[in-house]
Amino acid sequence: MRLLIADDHKLLRDTLSTYLGQQDDIEIVTVGDIDEARDAIRTLPPFDLVLLDYGMPGMEALDGLRSILSDDIPPPVALISGMAPREIVDRAFQMGVRGFLHKSMPAKSLLNAIRFMLLGERFVPVDFIVGGEAPASTHAPAGTPDMAGPDLSKRELQVLTALCTGHTNKQIARDVGLSEATVKLHVKTLYRRLGASNRTQAAMMARNRNLC
Repeated sequence: MRLLIADDHKLLRDTLSTYLGQQDDIEIVTVGDIDEARDAIRTLPPFDLVLLDYGMPGMEALDGLRSILSDDIPPPVALISGMAPREIVDRAFQMGVRGFLHKSMPAKSLLNAIRFMLLGERFVPVDFIVGGEAPASTHAPAGTPDMAGPDLSKRELQVLTALCTGHTNKQIARDVGLSEATVKLHVKTLYRRLGASNRTQAAMMARNRNLC
C-alpha cells in the first residue's frame, strides 16, 4: 500500500514516516506543501491514501484539497490536523474526503485508522463528534438513533450480523477476514450509528430495526 504524507512540519513527517514505514505492507512518500503533493500525485505511481495537513502552505482552508479532488482520478484523501474546526471537517466530508485524523492521536490508533480507511471506510475520531453532530457523510448524529435505520455499508452489516449472534471481536475478525483492530473500529462506529452504548444494546436495536 502506498501512502503520501503532506505536512509542512518536517519533524512530524519524519516521525510518521519512521513509524508507519515499520509496517511491511506500507510504502511512504512525504512532501512539505500542497504543490509538492499535487506533483507527487500526478507524476508518481498511484497512492492508496493521501494525508493532507489542513494548515500547511497552499491549502488555504480547503482550496488545496479541492484542487486535488478535482483531478480526473483523485486519490483517496484524509485530512490531518490539530486545529481544524468542526465545520471545516464537515465541508471536507461533503467534498469527499475519506477521513479526519487528529495529530494528537496515539500512534497505534493512527495506524488503525489509516488501515480502516485503506479498506475503503470513512473515519472520524469518536471524541471529535461526541457532544455534536457527526459530519454529514456519516449519516447520523453521534449518540442519536436513526429510527428508520442507519445507512450501513456492506462491511458494517457483516460486522453487525456477527455481533448480533454474540460473536467476539476476535471471532468476527476471523469470520469476515479483517484484523481485530479494524473490527473494533467498526463496532465503535456501529454503536454511534445505532445510538447504542454496548454490544447488547446494539444487538437489540439492530434486531428491532430488522438489520440482523
